[in-house]
Amino acid sequence: MPTADKHHRRRRRRRRRRAATMSKSNWFRLSSFQIFDLMFNQRNIHELTCLFTIVVILTCQCLADDGYEMDDFLKREHSLTKPYQGVGFSSSSHWDLMGNAIITTEHVRLTPDLQSRQGAVWSRVPCYLRDWELQVHFKIHGQGKKNLNGDGMALWYTKERMQTGPVFGNMNLFTGLGVFLDTYPTENNNHERVFPYVSGMVGNGTLAYEHDRDGQSTELGGCTALVRNIPHDTFLLIRYTKNRLTIQIDVDGKQQWRDCLDLPGVRLPQGYFFGASSVTGDLSDNHDLISMKLYQLTVERPQEVEELTVPSVDNFEQLNKVEVQEEGMSGVQLFFTIVFSIIRIVLLGVVVVVMYGRWKENSPKRFY
Repeated sequence: MPTADKHHRRRRRRRRRRAATMSKSNWFRLSSFQIFDLMFNQRNIHELTCLFTIVVILTCQCLADDGYEMDDFLKREHSLTKPYQGVGFSSSSHWDLMGNAIITTEHVRLTPDLQSRQGAVWSRVPCYLRDWELQVHFKIHGQGKKNLNGDGMALWYTKERMQTGPVFGNMNLFTGLGVFLDTYPTENNNHERVFPYVSGMVGNGTLAYEHDRDGQSTELGGCTALVRNIPHDTFLLIRYTKNRLTIQIDVDGKQQWRDCLDLPGVRLPQGYFFGASSVTGDLSDNHDLISMKLYQLTVERPQEVEELTVPSVDNFEQLNKVEVQEEGMSGVQLFFTIVFSIIRIVLLGVVVVVMYGRWKENSPKRFY
């Protein structure tokens, strides 16, 4: 019996030890599983937080105060980007070159830094978007010193395409929108603005751009933009939505858009072509177009939309007072005007005195 009791006691001890060992092992396994699950959950939470933050940022960038949204993708058939495979003379190309424009791996050079050059690039596909935004990456640089460079470049949304002329290499009397980056002041007496200067114009086919006056008589507004020979990238934005034209620039290297023109009441028909052109004369510069990206803007519109056939701007006559104002006289002109006026008055006085003396001499004398 004592031997059997000892044997049972040993079995109980072994069972207790095994139970303790198994409980410790199960606890360790359970703890490891819980730790792994906790780490996995924390990782998921971190990833979800990052994803939510990215979505919020993108949503904030896409939504604007005007209540429009950008689509998820740009309109490639209306965009010009590296490596410029859609530019050329093949049947599948979306863009045409003309004049002295050439393609490199880094840009489309509209004109080189040589005299009397003219070049352009034009879209083959008409744009039927009602609301859009065009972002342009460009570079203007050259060897000429300040005010000894020219002439600038222009961006177009017009009915006509592939035409040459005096307006930055494009035709005058155009139909549509022109945005000009003018780097040389043609009018010598123009002290109201600092060049380079960005301006906008809407043409109806009969309105002429006055090159001798830097287009002041027909411009919708503009701003100074120091875009020449600067070390950082330069951008220009053209937005057309709900009959409102907005032009913004990013030329300070701060990656922030700065307002240049914001005008309601601008009416542009659909089906026009995008393009860019440049020209040099006695003065020159490199005018490089790096990219043109067109985005469709989604806005709420009434069911019935007015169909436009001719571009126009509401109250254009009131916007442009330069056209009806006469030029004031300079200081030299005013001086000579005053001097000649005094001489005329003196001469008139002398003539009156002489005539009065002769009349008095010839009058009969009376004797009393």
